[in-house]
Amino acid sequence: EVQLVESGGGSVKAGGSLRLSCAASGYTISSSCMGWFRQAPGKEREGVAAIYSGRGSTYYADSVKGRFTISQDNAANTVYLQMNSLKPEDTAMYYCAAAQVEWATLATMFYNYWGQGTQVTVSS
Repeated sequence: EVQLVESGGGSVKAGGSLRLSCAASGYTISSSCMGWFRQAPGKEREGVAAIYSGRGSTYYADSVKGRFTISQDNAANTVYLQMNSLKPEDTAMYYCAAAQVEWATLATMFYNYWGQGTQVTVSS
């Protein structure tokens, strides 16, 4: 059974930082694209960042470029999202997901597995 378990969410003030983790089991992240998505109340799910380590490629939404960094530790089978300079508009539930493709993409049609999410709240 594939499981993606997110952790690291919390409440911070604007300008602060958080590091999200996504631990995978039953699935090898090194051979697929891994992504982070978020959904705020009343809004559609939004792609945040994706990584495919096989090509060393990453992809970021414009809204987080220069502030967020996606990375992964294949030995630990874990993906990370380092979030700096957080803004109130970053407040959302953040989800980790896995896509069985060999490039970095935020197109949800390619994602087969999803975690349960971790809440990030940024206050002004």
